[in-house]
Amino acid sequence: MARRIEKLRDVDTKELEVQQRELSEQIFQLRFQLTTGQAEALKRLREARRDLARVKTLLRERAGREGHGD
Repeated sequence: MARRIEKLRDVDTKELEVQQRELSEQIFQLRFQLTTGQAEALKRLREARRDLARVKTLLRERAGREGHGD
Protein backbone atom coordinates (compact mmCIF):
# COMPACT_ATOMS: atom_id res chain seq x y z
CA MET A 1 0.00 0.00 0.00
CA ALA A 2 2.85 2.38 0.78
CA ARG A 3 4.16 1.77 -2.71
CA ARG A 4 1.00 3.15 -4.27
CA ILE A 5 1.27 6.44 -2.42
CA GLU A 6 4.97 6.72 -3.25
CA LYS A 7 4.20 6.24 -6.95
CA LEU A 8 1.53 8.93 -6.75
CA ARG A 9 3.90 11.35 -5.00
CA ASP A 10 6.15 11.23 -8.07
CA VAL A 11 3.29 12.30 -10.37
CA ASP A 12 2.76 15.99 -11.09
CA THR A 13 -0.36 17.87 -9.99
CA LYS A 14 -1.99 17.98 -13.43
CA GLU A 15 -1.76 14.20 -13.76
CA LEU A 16 -3.24 13.76 -10.27
CA GLU A 17 -6.19 15.93 -11.28
CA VAL A 18 -6.71 13.75 -14.37
CA GLN A 19 -6.56 10.60 -12.22
CA GLN A 20 -9.07 12.14 -9.83
CA ARG A 21 -11.57 12.68 -12.65
CA GLU A 22 -10.97 9.19 -14.05
CA LEU A 23 -11.41 7.52 -10.66
CA SER A 24 -14.60 9.48 -9.99
CA GLU A 25 -16.01 8.29 -13.31
CA GLN A 26 -14.91 4.73 -12.60
CA ILE A 27 -16.62 4.78 -9.19
CA PHE A 28 -19.80 6.06 -10.83
CA GLN A 29 -19.75 3.18 -13.34
CA LEU A 30 -18.94 0.58 -10.69
CA ARG A 31 -21.95 1.65 -8.63
CA PHE A 32 -24.18 0.78 -11.58
CA GLN A 33 -22.48 -2.59 -11.95
CA LEU A 34 -23.20 -3.29 -8.29
CA THR A 35 -26.89 -2.62 -8.77
CA THR A 36 -26.95 -5.17 -11.59
CA GLY A 37 -25.47 -7.77 -9.25
CA GLN A 38 -21.93 -8.07 -10.54
CA ALA A 39 -20.03 -9.24 -7.47
CA GLU A 40 -16.54 -8.47 -8.75
CA ALA A 41 -17.47 -4.80 -8.96
CA LEU A 42 -17.48 -4.57 -5.16
CA LYS A 43 -13.75 -5.23 -4.84
CA ARG A 44 -12.91 -2.85 -7.68
CA LEU A 45 -15.18 -0.21 -6.16
CA ARG A 46 -13.37 -0.42 -2.81
CA GLU A 47 -9.98 -0.15 -4.53
CA ALA A 48 -11.11 2.80 -6.63
CA ARG A 49 -12.45 4.64 -3.57
CA ARG A 50 -9.17 4.15 -1.73
CA ASP A 51 -7.15 5.28 -4.74
CA LEU A 52 -9.37 8.35 -5.07
CA ALA A 53 -8.81 9.14 -1.39
CA ARG A 54 -5.04 8.87 -1.91
CA VAL A 55 -5.14 11.22 -4.89
CA LYS A 56 -7.32 13.74 -3.07
CA THR A 57 -5.01 13.63 -0.05
CA LEU A 58 -1.96 14.38 -2.18
CA LEU A 59 -3.75 17.19 -4.00
CA ARG A 60 -4.78 18.71 -0.67
CA GLU A 61 -1.23 18.42 0.69
CA ARG A 62 0.15 20.16 -2.39
CA ALA A 63 -2.47 22.89 -2.22
CA GLY A 64 -1.58 23.46 1.44
CA ARG A 65 2.11 23.72 0.63
CA GLU A 66 1.43 26.20 -2.16
CA GLY A 67 -0.75 28.25 0.16
CA HIS A 68 1.94 28.45 2.83
CA GLY A 69 4.68 29.31 0.37
CA ASP A 70 6.86 26.27 1.07
